[in-house]
Amino acid sequence: MTTDIATNSSSSLNIAIIGAGIGGLGFAIGLSHLSIPFTIYESAPAFSAVGAGVGLGPNALRAMDLIDTHFRDAYMNIATGNLRPEKRHVMMEAMRMEEGFGEGEDWFGNGRGEWGGRGFERTGAHRKDLLDIMTGFIDGEKVRFRKRVVRMTQRDGEVTLTFDDGDIAVHDAVVACDGVKGSSRRVVLGDRFPEAVEPVYTGKYVYRAILPMQDAKSILGDLATDAKMFMAKDANVSTYPISEGREMNVVAFKRDEGEWRGKEFTVEVEREEMYAQPLRWGIFHHPHTPTYYSSLICLLGDVAHASGPHQGAGAGQCLEDALILSRVLGKLVSSTPSNILTPSSPDQKLERARIIKVAFQAYDEIRRPRAQEQVRTTNECGEIYNLRLGEEIPDRDGDGDIVAAVRNLKGRFRWIWEHDLEGDVRKVESRWGDGGEAARKEKEMRVNGGVKVGSGNRVHEVAR
Repeated sequence: MTTDIATNSSSSLNIAIIGAGIGGLGFAIGLSHLSIPFTIYESAPAFSAVGAGVGLGPNALRAMDLIDTHFRDAYMNIATGNLRPEKRHVMMEAMRMEEGFGEGEDWFGNGRGEWGGRGFERTGAHRKDLLDIMTGFIDGEKVRFRKRVVRMTQRDGEVTLTFDDGDIAVHDAVVACDGVKGSSRRVVLGDRFPEAVEPVYTGKYVYRAILPMQDAKSILGDLATDAKMFMAKDANVSTYPISEGREMNVVAFKRDEGEWRGKEFTVEVEREEMYAQPLRWGIFHHPHTPTYYSSLICLLGDVAHASGPHQGAGAGQCLEDALILSRVLGKLVSSTPSNILTPSSPDQKLERARIIKVAFQAYDEIRRPRAQEQVRTTNECGEIYNLRLGEEIPDRDGDGDIVAAVRNLKGRFRWIWEHDLEGDVRKVESRWGDGGEAARKEKEMRVNGGVKVGSGNRVHEVAR
């Protein structure tokens, strides 16, 4: 039996959000704050805690503030930093991944092996704790679990979603937040950029674990209390405290010159092959994404710009997406006549579709260059953790590979942490306006005979 589970009976837009991870929930919080209706569709039976620890930098915290003024405060109540006060502004401290960890070398234990900054404050949390905070901002009635999309149809200025259980939902627009393997990426890119659809193996995999801090201290002693990066030529291990210091998050990275084995991004391995749990996670990314939208369907988070975790910036980029897209849609709603937001004629519905596309284009212009640069530079960062410095990171003073690596790391993250998000909000709102670049481009396309947004019948089958 087919059931219609969503219609637009409100006086505003009605947005479908596909996926209930950090990006999807952050975007939903932004829409809630702006009173824009939405429904979240999540294929899993409940919110997922996959991924264990999450670290957020200063830009992510500012994005939280700008999405909802209570969001950051709620997160800080459950966040954990370095346990020693003097390490508050340290992102990581380098260690050699060998017996003795480099003790006795000139850089060890004197601050020369650390990177961070006065504008940086170390914060991390268990992913489940973060999701619990985020779901507290959202009306549970707006979340539908066990809803896997199998078809998207753009027709006459709206999008129809068909689910694997036969249900159907109709929305004004779709924002897809379905992760690195998300099938919505094929919907947006498949016709125009088929070569960019599939995620690419980065040549590294990880093992993940969360250890009781007592066990971690029995192995590392006082080194367990603060964030560390253990470096070697073909591997590195990241450790940092979470859960108010009761636990340590451990991520062990291994370089892999071969192809990824297996259809899934995780494979079980023999116990003698592992660092932590007997589950190997391949690191995949999207190194090239030519656009983040196609008409009324828009990509947000990892499905748009999945990257390696080496800069600790992936979750922050999802929150920046959520901020910018929710703000431009808020500007759209506040400046568009109600007869266009809730149209009563086909022409009005197509006009609504046109302005939604302008909003998505403005989001793409602001977010895609920065997010894709993070994808590129995080791979460089992973190479530095493996002490593969290259000619661009010379050992100028003969201090050794660790000091040369840390010298680069000390300045590597500022462009991420210190970015002007308030300026991005102003830019995206101005580009939405009549004189904005996105609006001008859309007008030019219409004058030059471009295809009207939402006209015709575009059906996208989504791989299960």
